[in-house]
Amino acid sequence: MKALLVIDMLKDFIEKSGALCCGDESRRIIPFIKKKIEDFHCSGGLVIFIKDSHRQDDAEFRMFPPHCVKGTRGAEIIDELPVAEGDVIVDKTRYSAFYGTNIEQVLKDRAVTEVHVVGVCTSICVMDTVGDLRNRDYPVVVHTGGVADFDPDAHRFSLRRMEKVYGAIVI
Repeated sequence: MKALLVIDMLKDFIEKSGALCCGDESRRIIPFIKKKIEDFHCSGGLVIFIKDSHRQDDAEFRMFPPHCVKGTRGAEIIDELPVAEGDVIVDKTRYSAFYGTNIEQVLKDRAVTEVHVVGVCTSICVMDTVGDLRNRDYPVVVHTGGVADFDPDAHRFSLRRMEKVYGAIVI
């Protein structure tokens, strides 16, 4: 089975008023991601929403402004991407979707054989998650039309790294 990871498409990252908005590029990828989700639903694939979900006193806030605090509006998935019955939601507290979560078990339980990745930020949560997927030998496809970053240089570097170092297919 193929799975689509939708990483951090949350109000604090995507909305202009969000605590850690990723800029206009993050808004531009919404239609692409919405279409990918629909495609996966139609083909029987698994859609997994990965959500940054922090405590109010999270250590990450020493590096970044407080964002995606569990239970706040900013931690919600954007309205344009409704969660369907059968979709999985995984809360995470660090950059990689694997750190301290059950994502590895979800992928095993659903017999996932290939993972497609979209979301934000390319140079942080997307790249770290792709690295962990590849370290577990999952074939990975990163969709350039569905990833964005607040730093264009870091975005380009991350796409190259995921392709050249991790061996992900970047299309």
